[in-house]
Amino acid sequence: MAKSTSAGARASKSASAAPRSGRALPKGKAWGGRFAEQTDRLVEQFTTSLAYDRRLYPYDIQGSIAHCKTLERAGVLTTRESAQLVRGLERVKLELDHGRFPFLPQDEDIHMAIERRLTELIGPLGGKLHTGRSRNDQVALDLRLFLRDVVSRVMGQVQEFRRVLVGQARAHLDVVMPGYTHVQRAQPVLMAHHFLAYVEMLERDWGRLRDCRTRLNVMPLGSGALAGSNYPVDRRYTASLLDFPSVTQNSLDAVSDRDAVVEVLGALSLIMMHLSRLSEELILWASQEFRYVDLPDTFCTGSSMMPQKKNPDVPELVRGKTGRVYGHLMGMLTLLKGLPLSYNRDLQEDKEALFDAVDTTEQSLVLCTELMRRLVVNTTVLAEAAEGGGMLATELADYLVTQGVPFREAHSITGQIVRFSLEQHRPLQQLTLKELQGFSPRFGQDVLLCLTVRGAINRKDQIGGTARRRVEARIKELEKALKG
Repeated sequence: MAKSTSAGARASKSASAAPRSGRALPKGKAWGGRFAEQTDRLVEQFTTSLAYDRRLYPYDIQGSIAHCKTLERAGVLTTRESAQLVRGLERVKLELDHGRFPFLPQDEDIHMAIERRLTELIGPLGGKLHTGRSRNDQVALDLRLFLRDVVSRVMGQVQEFRRVLVGQARAHLDVVMPGYTHVQRAQPVLMAHHFLAYVEMLERDWGRLRDCRTRLNVMPLGSGALAGSNYPVDRRYTASLLDFPSVTQNSLDAVSDRDAVVEVLGALSLIMMHLSRLSEELILWASQEFRYVDLPDTFCTGSSMMPQKKNPDVPELVRGKTGRVYGHLMGMLTLLKGLPLSYNRDLQEDKEALFDAVDTTEQSLVLCTELMRRLVVNTTVLAEAAEGGGMLATELADYLVTQGVPFREAHSITGQIVRFSLEQHRPLQQLTLKELQGFSPRFGQDVLLCLTVRGAINRKDQIGGTARRRVEARIKELEKALKG
């Protein structure tokens, strides 16, 4: 009897280990076949990405349509099946476009939500959509499509900002202002020259974005989960449908690579740094201590307590939000530094950071462009500021050098003259030739021609200098390059 009981127990155990028809699987999960229990509700909440990755839906559907056509070309789908899937995907997109898409609690991300809705609309055929594809290469594709659009759009915004700055430079070509080092008045420059400095920064930003776009414009679809596809998919054909010039060459790298995200975040961080530097100057210039510019009322706010206040909120927020974009870049680098090949769920964290950085930078660019378009320059205040502060001292030193005095000696002599000027409470321009000759007999009558702001500016007549001739020539070059 004992032997019989043991055999029965073994049979019972074997039967309990065998698959049972009708076992309850995690509700609505495409991957549920492996699991015997429902996903914990807290895990569902922790792992879902639908709240933010839904903005990828146009790219997800674009990629899915290309995938359908590739499967048809490979003989995996019939022409009729492919056409039906494409029509279904187009219906799903219309629902999403018009806010009629019925999201459900079990939708863990936009990719699964689209596939679930597609199956509801066209039936079991919807289950064939994912043939030969993983969410890993699907997400990698969606991100690259998204980034390609974003980078192109931001490049256009950068160019528009450059056009506005060049326009302000043209409008203020004859306005002189103090140039600064260490936030101390240093030498006079044309305000147009100052504006064009930011145009140069933004030109580099544009170039970085262009380079990012070149490197990210490589198609990863067809890499599968990590090892490639078992189906005879023509990846170059898929790439042509999606306007990619090339395809990735290693499936492991393709599904785990987020270099493009880091590159774009880096480029956006540099744009924000440049906007922040401009914002800092505008904040200073608009203060009562400087009064160099007036910011448009529509870009400022007042105080809830002090009626006289006009606060430069937009530049201040741009300055503050720059740190936010930096944080996303550092967060992404930190996220990636310890990940083994290939895909890891950690990579889900790339999207919130990227999306926020993109939104923040685009808003900042648009606002800074409009603020600079409406900026009012107080030319009288600037002209007065450019005359003071000993800013022509370098002209005296350079004059002495032309008379054969070694520069270090000329520098020392000029420093003594500046000290004398300060003690006398008289600007350098008001010193007499006799007074100057008291410091060095090398000073001649022609030195007085050096002690003018316009003369100081126009002597900087090299490429890149602040001489009016050079600045106007650069404005013309930029106007031609930025036309349209």
